[in-house]
Amino acid sequence: MMDLDLTGHRAIVTGASLGIGAAVVQMLADHGASVAFCARNQDAVDQLGAYRPPQGSGSVVGYIADMADGDAVATFLRAVDVDGGPADILVNNVGASPSRNFLYMSDDDWADLHQLNLMSAVRCTRHCLPHMRSRKWGRVVMVASNAAHYPGAALIDYAATKAAMVATGKALAGKYGSDNVLVNSVLPGLIHTAMWDRAAGEVAAAGGTTAEAVIERNAQSVPVARYGTAEEVASVITFLCSPAGSYVNGTTITVDGGQGGHV
Repeated sequence: MMDLDLTGHRAIVTGASLGIGAAVVQMLADHGASVAFCARNQDAVDQLGAYRPPQGSGSVVGYIADMADGDAVATFLRAVDVDGGPADILVNNVGASPSRNFLYMSDDDWADLHQLNLMSAVRCTRHCLPHMRSRKWGRVVMVASNAAHYPGAALIDYAATKAAMVATGKALAGKYGSDNVLVNSVLPGLIHTAMWDRAAGEVAAAGGTTAEAVIERNAQSVPVARYGTAEEVASVITFLCSPAGSYVNGTTITVDGGQGGHV
């Protein structure tokens, strides 16, 4: 039987107000983990923080944090440690994907997205690694994007930050695998979340069509002919965080229905 039991483990999931992050929080808790997550507003924290696993010992608690701000990240991580103890599972999920024209992007645009998408993962991982190493058990998952491998011009800075996350994860996996700290990256493709709904709306507005038409066209670029779900991505992440994933380290797993570069 596949062992997905996370009872006794403490997890942090960043950027978990909706979509993949929220699905990961719920699934880790369903498998017994005590999960701390962050979001940017109180409503999101209250809504997901009210989740109770149907059975088992898992739990969920939320915090407000702006993960683009280094001081806010440090405050969030300290609060998690004080309230429940240090984490041995970290899912670096927070991120933004603004659509914009390369020629009109400022240095500040690049720097701001770098702080949110990449540096939040760097800061959280750096904070959690010492405890994981001392315990000789740890799991870090970088939630990147298939854009890391197949970048498009409309999301060029997003793709660059996600590729950097993958490279960071690969390097850390090689260094800390002997401590039984396993670091992997998950690369979602077209997943039906608020982020992709917003992106479809932006493309529709620019092209004089509807968001529904854009979503339908995008779905046809996927071999399985549909968008994925947040739960399908969360299932892969949960496996990597579990005892069942104990020999998976330093890899990237693409969860995109076989889309690859066929965008």
